[in-house]
Amino acid sequence: MKTSPASQQSGDTSAVNDYLDLDSLLSRDELDARELVRGFCDKRLRDVVPNWFEHGLPEQDARDLMLEFGKLGVLGMHLEGYGCPGLGAVSYGLACTELEAIDSGLRSMVSVQGSLAMSAIRKFGSEEQKQTWLPRMAAGEVLGCFGLTEPDSGSDPGSMRAVARRDRSDWVLNGTKMWITNGSIADIAVVWARTDDGVRGFLVPAGTPGLTAPHMRGKLSMRASITSELILDNVRLPASAQLPGARGLRGPLSCLGEARFGIVFGVLGAAREALRTAVDYAATRTQFGKPIGGFQLTQQKLVEMLLELQKATLLALHLGRLKESGRLRPEQLSVGKLNNVRAALEVCRTARTVLGANGIMQEYPVMRHMANLESVLTYEGTVEVHTLVIGQALTGQNAFR
Repeated sequence: MKTSPASQQSGDTSAVNDYLDLDSLLSRDELDARELVRGFCDKRLRDVVPNWFEHGLPEQDARDLMLEFGKLGVLGMHLEGYGCPGLGAVSYGLACTELEAIDSGLRSMVSVQGSLAMSAIRKFGSEEQKQTWLPRMAAGEVLGCFGLTEPDSGSDPGSMRAVARRDRSDWVLNGTKMWITNGSIADIAVVWARTDDGVRGFLVPAGTPGLTAPHMRGKLSMRASITSELILDNVRLPASAQLPGARGLRGPLSCLGEARFGIVFGVLGAAREALRTAVDYAATRTQFGKPIGGFQLTQQKLVEMLLELQKATLLALHLGRLKESGRLRPEQLSVGKLNNVRAALEVCRTARTVLGANGIMQEYPVMRHMANLESVLTYEGTVEVHTLVIGQALTGQNAFR
């Protein structure tokens, strides 16, 4: 989309969408996938999300929404077979951008379903597990969650305390997981636990005796999504509940890589919305006799925000092409997660200053995006973790311990 200098001077925010004509790097199918998701989000979600953020997302609304996401085709959209669309990595990334342009919590719900729970079953499940769960999960009829993080085990999943022990042919699981998106509405939980044979994954259906998923209350971020604990108290499972293809931490960490990829693209949506809001506001808010967009310091803020958004978009597209060609390395993904979340958060913080006191009001999305991104900055690998991943790749030295 090309914008003339005259239209830019008049405060036309079309330039925010694609200032560098980056759409020319996308295929027709990718553009169509993005427009489909964008249209759904604008029509169905934009007006209701502020209320969900203020009051919390009701469980029934979450279930209904996931069914709609299933019909839209965004649940596991990058996975192959078993009812999944099998679209490219960039198409999936663009969908994440549009979801997070509305709210990070919505992108998180979709990401946990597809990139974590479904991805774990697709990669490591038996054929029977794949046939049983994946088609219904892709349709949104069955909801999943992913139980790895624990109260005392976040960045160091190797220190997890959840255990699974053999009892004849069964498994018995004990432990607590925290910060579980979709936890209390999930029909199936992918749970990781220590065994005598290393860390293994298990499929735990809702309603299994000993499994409870209480809501986590008091969140000041990601309020338009459901976050729970998973408490496992002598949860007995048959041998068929184990994911046969996963052994050790490589299993869950590879799933986290899928989720991180969605974040690399997703946060671009939050940044885009914040920038667009700031540009619109600067064109209409008058101080000292003219719109604040006419002052040099305001223009500097807007330009810096635009630069960060465009650079982050180019990085996301490049990583997407690497992923599609099978060449994306974990440390490259760490560059994307570290850079893009940090850039998006800075864009939102700067946009808040352009709006002044209005920047904290629900009428505008900026503070909501900013609060959500504080969570995104931490989950799927903190700033410190990704810094050390990149540092190890640069130096060959492991600085984690």
